[in-house]
Amino acid sequence: MNFLPLLALAAGAAIAIQALMNAQLGVLLKSSMLGTSIAFLSSLLFIVSAMLFSVQQYPNITEIKSIPLYLWFSGGALSTFGVGMFYYLIPQMGVGSMMSYALSGQIAIAMLASHSGWFDLPVKPVNFFKVIGAVLLIVGVLLINWESSYAH
Repeated sequence: MNFLPLLALAAGAAIAIQALMNAQLGVLLKSSMLGTSIAFLSSLLFIVSAMLFSVQQYPNITEIKSIPLYLWFSGGALSTFGVGMFYYLIPQMGVGSMMSYALSGQIAIAMLASHSGWFDLPVKPVNFFKVIGAVLLIVGVLLINWESSYAH
């Protein structure tokens, strides 16, 4: 049995729960940036611990030097922006609205990236069914947010 979809669902659930908790942390601290900073500091502690126990072989200096400069910092910058916006927007929009819009953005970029094979990842061309799925997702987001945004 393929457990990868279940792991992906669990990862999505974990992101939603941590976003709720860290948004509340930012509210209680009266600063979403402070909440984001604390979340990233605790994340650093957990990931360094996991790395120390799980990495079997570290890259050599030649491999490290071959990595493009933008890969060292762009992921962290995008993560800081994305996570910071989650913590800022959830108390203002509600978690359902925020997550539905965020998921739409993630799906749109993921489809484009997969179709184009960005960063040497496997190419998964966009087809009719994927387009229909994306359209249905957008309709779903509109329905999820109808009462709060559109029914007035």
